Amino acid sequence: MRSRRNLKIGPQCTVVPFLKWAGGKRWLTAQYSHLFPTTFDRYIEPFLGSGAVFFYLQPRTAVLSDNNAELINTYLQIRSNWQKVQRSLRRHQANHGAKYYYDERARKHQVLHEKAAQFIYLNRTCWNGLYRVNLNGEFNVPKGTKSTVLLSSDDFETVSYLLKSVRLLTADFETSIARAHAGDFVFVDPPYVTRHNFNGFLRYNDKIFSWDDQVRLHSAVAAAARRGVMLLVTNAANRSVLRLYRGIGKSVTLRRNSVLAADSNDRGAVNEVAFMINYTAKLN
Repeated sequence: MRSRRNLKIGPQCTVVPFLKWAGGKRWLTAQYSHLFPTTFDRYIEPFLGSGAVFFYLQPRTAVLSDNNAELINTYLQIRSNWQKVQRSLRRHQANHGAKYYYDERARKHQVLHEKAAQFIYLNRTCWNGLYRVNLNGEFNVPKGTKSTVLLSSDDFETVSYLLKSVRLLTADFETSIARAHAGDFVFVDPPYVTRHNFNGFLRYNDKIFSWDDQVRLHSAVAAAARRGVMLLVTNAANRSVLRLYRGIGKSVTLRRNSVLAADSNDRGAVNEVAFMINYTAKLN
């Protein structure tokens, strides 16, 4: 293994997330990096997804969690067995095609690094990198148009190194946020389902992140804020959300381009909102 000085790490080095994720925050790190605190003790992210903010900040210590056990296993295997995962991805690349995709989608792997490679393969070759399962918990996204399984941006060894000091958990967001203490920084990026469910992510979730979950999340955030935790919460710029977080931190409007919708008429610039809690940042 290469020594640390030869790995591409540090605040000036870009580590590209190896997963594409609905609601991923690469655009946030590119356009709104000034919203992140410059110093903190520990980084906590309860809705991990593609981990774009983690890979951007590259914190020394972190707790990364998600309630998607397949996702967390993928990170665990990249951390411990990245070479084996990469070899499996080479096999998927060599065999990729329509029949192979659907056969692999239906296959139930038992070996953990094979499960991780399957997760990445399907993520990269399914429609729009979407993660969706049916009521039986089975991944059911159709094959997409992209056929590249191994990407030029892949650097699993560096990702593995960055994850060495990380605690990875399959957990509900309340469990992860409850771990935060004064001086920690928590980045909170939940699925954007609003009070009246007027949101494009609604139909992509097996277990809907309901308005009750939004209220439960707000309670967890408010409790962490009272403990002196620094938090950045992103959400839909919806009246119900704005009312829910009124009086907690400073709200900032975020503008981004939406490309997830199948119908091009549903794509375009949209507004989101971020709530900065217990810290200040230079607002450009």
